[in-house]
This record gives sequence, structure tokens and C-alpha cells, in this order.
Amino acid sequence: MFLSAVGAVVLMAPVAALHAQTNNRLDPGGLTFRDFGVPDNGASYTRGEQSIGGGTTQKFTRVLGIDPASQAVRLRFDSVKVEVLLPMGWQASEDGERGVAYTSDKRIRLIVWRVDFAYEGVRDAEHYAATKAGSMKARRPGVQAQARKLRDGSFVIVYENVPKGPSDNSGPRTVFDLIIPDPRNPKVAVLVTLGMPASEASRGLQLLALITQNMHIDW
Repeated sequence: MFLSAVGAVVLMAPVAALHAQTNNRLDPGGLTFRDFGVPDNGASYTRGEQSIGGGTTQKFTRVLGIDPASQAVRLRFDSVKVEVLLPMGWQASEDGERGVAYTSDKRIRLIVWRVDFAYEGVRDAEHYAATKAGSMKARRPGVQAQARKLRDGSFVIVYENVPKGPSDNSGPRTVFDLIIPDPRNPKVAVLVTLGMPASEASRGLQLLALITQNMHIDW
């Protein structure tokens, strides 16, 4: 069921899609990496900026392999010990605390983090999901947020009507958080954050499913 601490929201497209997820799991819904990338045989991952956002020094992410058939590239974020499969045509970098990937125009952005619940002052993944959603709504009036527990024990949060950032050319954004607890230690988790223009958000859960279903985490 939906987390009571998050509160009621308007059921716009992404949240309605979250509510309708079959068997409480994320599903690509027939979409593939081809629907989100550019067929450049992985060339985009060997070029790009060395710093993004606030002048933080980044390093290129290690490419593990190219899958021409699916138009995807396998990368490893060493900083968070996570391997991901991402669409061709994107770029990726990382610092000591997170892995970052984005389309060439940064319209769609992905961040992979590690979360320590004790450090965040929460009990577990459910408490973290409710607290983070509530905090976002309190800091940014007008943002709608709703969270749901999936059948694998992870939690997904959808934030709608998020104000655009300084580098965004479009209007409001929709942000998706997926909290994946460590199966051996429920006090820590991997957090996958995916943001995109609200006008494209109807496919956000499908993209999140594609990425996380092809993700390998070193616990």
C-alpha cells in the first residue's frame, strides 16, 4: 500500500502508472534501450565534460562492454560499486560518492548513490522513503510525491511538478527515486534517481525498469 506519511497527491500520469504497476513491480512495458538512445556504438561514453554541476571534478566511467543488438553500453560506477546498462548516446561520469549518467543535452539525468539509513537518521528503507518524500513536499510547495513498496522489497517514489534546474530548458520535471535495500543489511541501500522533463515522464518508470533490471550491485 502507499506510505501514509507521504500524504495524498493528484494522480497524474506517472503516479497513476506507479499505482497500476502489475504485481507491484517495475516493468519496461515493451520499451527497450533503443527508445531512449542514439545508435553511436558507444562512442559518447568516451567523450564529454570532466566536470558537471558546481565545478565538482569528475572522471569518466569505465566501459565494460558494448551491446550493438540492444543499442546499450555496460558501465561500472566504481565509486558506488554498481554496474549498469545504459542507452547508447548518453554520457557518464562519477565522483567519490555517486555515479552520474545523462543524455547529451542533459534532458534526462540518472544518479546512483549509496545510502546509510543511520547516517540519514531513519530506521529503514520505508522510513527513508516517507521522510524524503515528505521533506521534498515541505521544501518545495507544489511538488506532489507518492511512494510505493514493490514486491521485491524496494521502494519507488515519484515526485511531480519539480521546478526545473538552472541547466534545464524545458518546464517542470518529474523525478523518480528507487530505493534498493541491501538484502543482507537492511540499514543500507542503493538509491537510483532518474529525472526528466514532465512532458516525457510517462515513460519514466519504464526507463527506470530497464536500467535497474540490468543493474548489478556489489553488496
